Amino acid sequence: MEEISKNFIENFIDEDLAEGGRFAGMQVHTRFPPEPNGYLHIGHCKALIIDFGTAEKYGGICNLRMDDTNPAKEDTEYVDAIQEDIHWLGFDWGDRFFYGSDYFEKTYEYAIELIKKGLAYVCELTPEQFKEYRGDTSKPAVSPYRDRPIEENLELFERMKSGEFPEGKYTLRAKIDLASGNFNMRDPVLYRIRYIEHHRQGTKWCIFPMYDFAHPIQDALEGITHSLCSLEYEDHRPLYDWVINNVSVPSRPRQIEFARLGINYTVLSKRKLRRLVEEGLVSGWDDPRMPTLCGLRRRGYTPAAIRNFCERIGVAKVPSTVEFSFLEHCLREDLNDHAQRAMAVLRPVKLTITNYPEWQSEELDIENNPNDPNAGTRKVTFSRYLWIEAEDFLETPVPKYKRLYPEGPECRLKGAYLIKCTGCVKDADGNVVEVLATYDPDSRGGDPADGRKVKGATIHWVDAGNCADAEVRLYGNLFSDPDPDAADKDYISCLNPESLEVLTGCKLEKMLADAVAPAQFQFLRMGYFCVDSKDSAPGHLVFNRAVALKDSFKK
Repeated sequence: MEEISKNFIENFIDEDLAEGGRFAGMQVHTRFPPEPNGYLHIGHCKALIIDFGTAEKYGGICNLRMDDTNPAKEDTEYVDAIQEDIHWLGFDWGDRFFYGSDYFEKTYEYAIELIKKGLAYVCELTPEQFKEYRGDTSKPAVSPYRDRPIEENLELFERMKSGEFPEGKYTLRAKIDLASGNFNMRDPVLYRIRYIEHHRQGTKWCIFPMYDFAHPIQDALEGITHSLCSLEYEDHRPLYDWVINNVSVPSRPRQIEFARLGINYTVLSKRKLRRLVEEGLVSGWDDPRMPTLCGLRRRGYTPAAIRNFCERIGVAKVPSTVEFSFLEHCLREDLNDHAQRAMAVLRPVKLTITNYPEWQSEELDIENNPNDPNAGTRKVTFSRYLWIEAEDFLETPVPKYKRLYPEGPECRLKGAYLIKCTGCVKDADGNVVEVLATYDPDSRGGDPADGRKVKGATIHWVDAGNCADAEVRLYGNLFSDPDPDAADKDYISCLNPESLEVLTGCKLEKMLADAVAPAQFQFLRMGYFCVDSKDSAPGHLVFNRAVALKDSFKK
């Protein structure tokens, strides 16, 4: 049997579960701890899939915990959206839904424990002094309050909790090592004073734990075995372990770090994405150009495509940037197998088949999806008057042009007949408003009986007498620069002014008139499209292009 390749996280877990290992005989237990101050984006998705997916592979469980220890920008809107996104991707946390603020009381008790052990003290340095006394690689940090008596620390910390001091007056710091080469261990702050209303706790608390203190405690209280974090927490791991080893928590989780996801032509910072929303540079968090999961979902991305993308880029220790075109490639693969085909003319011009009887109409059978043997066929009406793409006709052809032009080669109408262009009709301004052609009645649905070769292209069309009108939105990259997040760039100046093109008066097969979100289709020759979940309504169809047909990813 072929051995399944494992990533480094799974190798660590195997060691921990083996006989004599750290968690021998235990169930793998992970957690996903998003901060509810924005919507999840594709970068969070990698962490989400690692957390939930790893537990799934080992028959374990994964908690969902809202990291609401910083109340500044938290909101229940984000909590609801995070849960919706996780369920959409196909994961579930069962009854294990928690808030970091659920543990405020217990975290406070552990802070008291550290003070009583002489391992934490109340510091009176101002933020400016804190920076000044931080030291450098050759000079240790300094705090004149480090040896404050335990009883005085307990009293001051209680008074901090009671709201007797202004913000910034005091902090609670761990007493570890002011000379440590890891600056995270130079007596880090554990608590600070903040007079701000918490979205769940109200004004009950005016002191809030720092994430580096709250995170390991929350993991331990929930019985987490493996705390899987992004790589920026690697230097924080000694502090994570210090907290676990110096307070009386009921378990000893292990923190393992992995590289974050980077994608070109994209910004993956909630702060920067929030600015785009707040300044009206996009229509909202769910703008289909945004890298948020709700934006990708509205654009037409599928859970299978996103999960496949994250799984195929793998889990690494070294940061790297993935091409956005690979994400599109994964979506294209999924939709190519599953999306129903349909014909839609986005920039229509009328085609009149002059030798087709004006009173006649017929039904043609066209495949729903040639890649799916069970997809069957659908009925499409055909008549004298059709809509075709304006680009499928040129009055004066360019070299190698194989579509319609006067006296040009025969072209096939998809699933219908061979036609030959005979001319066109123009308006007073010289614009083509009607293309004229004749058809071969014996060529329906396939090559004609006489076996003649057709040099022209196959053209899609829509019956002008039996179609639906729609608005179609063509989306491109939100940024025109492949690295808009670079330190030397203003990412706002990198916005792509051509990231959205709105087409009105598009002509679609009649069967699309009743389509509702999240229905997805391949518009022949045009790309993959979905019904817009927000703006589409009966009588006003709106379709979003999820991805073009052409695959630019270098395999």
